[in-house]
Amino acid sequence: MDRQQEFVLRSVEERDIRFIRLWFTDVVGSLKSVAVAPAELEGAFTEGIGFDGSAVEGLTRVSEADMLMRPDPSTYQVLPWRMDAQTGQGTARMFCDILTPDGEPAAADSRQVLKRVLARAADLGFTFYTHPEIEFYVLTEESLRTGTPVPVDAGGFFDHVPRGTGQDFRRRAISLLESMGISVEFSHHEGGPGQNEIDLRYADALSTADNIMTFRTIIKEVALEQGVYATFMPKPFAEHPGSGMHTHMSLFEGDRNAFHDAAGQYQLSKTGRQFIAGLLRHAPEMTAVTNQFVNSYKRLWGGHEAPSYVSWGHNNRSALVRVPLYKPRKGNSARVEYRALDSAVNPYLAFALLLSAGLRGVEEGYDLPEPADDDVESLTDAERRALDIDPLPASLGRALEVLQGSELAAETLGEHVFDHLLRDKRLEWAEYRRQVTPFELRRYLPVL
Repeated sequence: MDRQQEFVLRSVEERDIRFIRLWFTDVVGSLKSVAVAPAELEGAFTEGIGFDGSAVEGLTRVSEADMLMRPDPSTYQVLPWRMDAQTGQGTARMFCDILTPDGEPAAADSRQVLKRVLARAADLGFTFYTHPEIEFYVLTEESLRTGTPVPVDAGGFFDHVPRGTGQDFRRRAISLLESMGISVEFSHHEGGPGQNEIDLRYADALSTADNIMTFRTIIKEVALEQGVYATFMPKPFAEHPGSGMHTHMSLFEGDRNAFHDAAGQYQLSKTGRQFIAGLLRHAPEMTAVTNQFVNSYKRLWGGHEAPSYVSWGHNNRSALVRVPLYKPRKGNSARVEYRALDSAVNPYLAFALLLSAGLRGVEEGYDLPEPADDDVESLTDAERRALDIDPLPASLGRALEVLQGSELAAETLGEHVFDHLLRDKRLEWAEYRRQVTPFELRRYLPVL
């Protein structure tokens, strides 16, 4: 037993932890959980906890039902909202890796997909860091019951709403996040009424993905506590901005930022330029994963600075990839921002594909096209064609067609995850296409 496992066992005893929740993420990004008693924890570290994998969507086939979950002791944290104020007894959580009965990594484990790509980056001498800006809406409790979203305030971008629900909400959420060791960099009211943004600090990509899953849980818990409803739906309002998760990324070689070159355009190194070129070339085939719901495309093609076209730029917020302003004498802050992700994404699969695409650009020496200086949305189709600026898929159906032909995605995700995503999302697209929408009824019923 290693030191981290020993620390966890000691902490569980000393802090009177009565339940340990073992967490893992399914293929579409839903958090799964099972609670074990402290007496089972040592066995969980050494042998894993057995469960029926066929009962979890996309995890395994019925004929291969037996699976094991093994907790990662480095992710141990006490859940602050599950502390009993009277007895002091508590509940903790750990993320798990999913294994076959032979102890091999399960093909459908999202966390393992990311770990595989991170290992390949490490073989090339790189460490991958990410920093997400996570947007979400806070709605009235009745919104969920009535099916009509009603925001808790009428605020806009950076608005300070005196005694506003959003301020109290963000303060409580940030307190819980930081009590679990998840550092927050910024928080503010976003552009839509009731819309908020909380930005997590830079961390290695695996820790960030774990933190995002914890973040979404905490946001939901705080909403329940405060009698409101929080949603990560990409586009709950037609007339207001959608909720994205702009993600800043960088590669490090040891202590050196591999994206920084003081003499380069925008102080961007050759590695950084090739990484961006990889993101751009493979963006369409990644979109069914970075934007995996029918509703995601209402955000991508709904305006409000959501990227619809494959381009990059410096201070151009209509671009898919942006190179943020360089801070003088701070070379390690060099980074690129990918703006397509929405906040309902499976972060493990999305980060795996983004890293894989960027590395492909570095390994094969992709050339970076000229940056787009103008608002890409305002250009005509002819102007975009002249600049070789292609659109992202405009629907989940089109995104799935592009994904199906992607060698990069199939290799990165593995056959099991790749096939399940295609199958599951095709069902969602088919169900959506069968719907008769209120728009159609309003437009056609009175006149046809």
